[in-house]
Amino acid sequence: MITRTQQYHLVRRYLMAGYKIYNLVVMTSAFLVATLLTFSHTSSESLHTFLKLRLEIGNFALLMVLLAIWHMIFTSFQVYQSRRFETLWLNEIIDVLKATTVGTLAVGGLGLLFQMEMLTPLFLAILWLVATPVAIASRLIMRYTLKGVRQLGHNLNHVLIVGTNSRAMEIARRIETRKGLGYHLVGFVDDIWWSSDVEEQGNYSRVADLKGVAEYLKNHVVDEVIICIPIKSLFDTSCHIMAQCEEQGITVHAITDAFKPKGGQSIADDFERNEVMTVNLGSLTFRYIIFKRLLDILISLALLIVLAPLMLLIAGLIMFTSSGPIFFTQKRIGLNKRIFNLYKFRTMVTNAEELMAELEQRNEVTGPVFKIINDPRITPLGQFLRKTSLDELPQLINVLRGDMSLVGPRPLPLRDYDGFEQDWHRRRLSVPPGITCLWQVQGRNSIPFERWMELDMEYIDHWSLWLDLKIILKTIPAVFRGSGAS
Repeated sequence: MITRTQQYHLVRRYLMAGYKIYNLVVMTSAFLVATLLTFSHTSSESLHTFLKLRLEIGNFALLMVLLAIWHMIFTSFQVYQSRRFETLWLNEIIDVLKATTVGTLAVGGLGLLFQMEMLTPLFLAILWLVATPVAIASRLIMRYTLKGVRQLGHNLNHVLIVGTNSRAMEIARRIETRKGLGYHLVGFVDDIWWSSDVEEQGNYSRVADLKGVAEYLKNHVVDEVIICIPIKSLFDTSCHIMAQCEEQGITVHAITDAFKPKGGQSIADDFERNEVMTVNLGSLTFRYIIFKRLLDILISLALLIVLAPLMLLIAGLIMFTSSGPIFFTQKRIGLNKRIFNLYKFRTMVTNAEELMAELEQRNEVTGPVFKIINDPRITPLGQFLRKTSLDELPQLINVLRGDMSLVGPRPLPLRDYDGFEQDWHRRRLSVPPGITCLWQVQGRNSIPFERWMELDMEYIDHWSLWLDLKIILKTIPAVFRGSGAS
């Protein structure tokens, strides 16, 4: 026998699946419209021949890849996430804008990688202009349609709140004031009722004590139960109520701070058929890591192809102007203290490492790192390469290999890592290191060491694909200005 709550979740699952398919149809339609509108600019052949050439198996497979990437991007920006408790519809519009923008850039990146002539800037502009308003409109229409249905009193879930503390009352007030959430509060369950504060709390009532939950659930309409009592002090009681809800097929939510870390988030998860509480101290979930890695591969490969002539020119200049190898290779510490070889164009004399001990006293930056603005070990060509950050181009190889990401905390030499005095500095190793990050775009060597570490923590705690894109875009003018470079 399927309960009313199970029916609700089943219907919602089908509606969300339909909405996901609809967004893929929107992307495909926008792709077709952009193709038709740019046809006259990209080909002199007939429309029939033009479309026939682009409906080959290879192009169809590429379209499937684009659709998969589009779906991953929309998922990563939480476009498909339920937002009943979110009041600002502007947040949804911003997330859709981010998703379509990153999706369009991903299409452009694939076009550059596979040398697809039809994916011109005009094509990408039309794709974005068609897909974005349609995606925003469909999201808002769905939001307000569901909200209107709930405000009319339809599709309401009857909710019972266990506990009468401040968190319970806050949830009750949100349910009471926001009818569009689709919840009807049937009452509270607790052994203690704040009777003197009833008028201030609202028109609420206690319907049972903690021992009477099973009896109440058996005789009343309840779709969901929200447990707000302290889990740590009332663990057995909470487990008993959860078991009672499970027996009667009622959805239960537990609001707890028992496993709440100071930073990051805790997530209920499954590990080899065991229920576990996963504490994630950053914003990068497994799904986001996979997508970030995919972008790293596509963009680094495309840049290596495009910049190959420039890199060959730099290699030739290094060989011509100074003796020694073209590349400088150094052991750096990466994700979770993995050691890897970082590649740069050589900008110093060949015995720079040996001369470093003599220059330690001239260190001009705080913390364990070592920097000298006018380092005598740097060659004349090296000065130019460092000022323009061209010496870091070989790190695209590190990105392609998986040692680094395009965006992330800068990987430090083993010497610098050994000088860390605070354990919280080591959290920067919980994400893949990168070529650029907040430190690069805000001054680099002009920033004190402690502030540098704080910026890395800020990046880890607030990571998103949109943040990566903003950092990449800010890196370009920072490089041209030579901000903090040495």
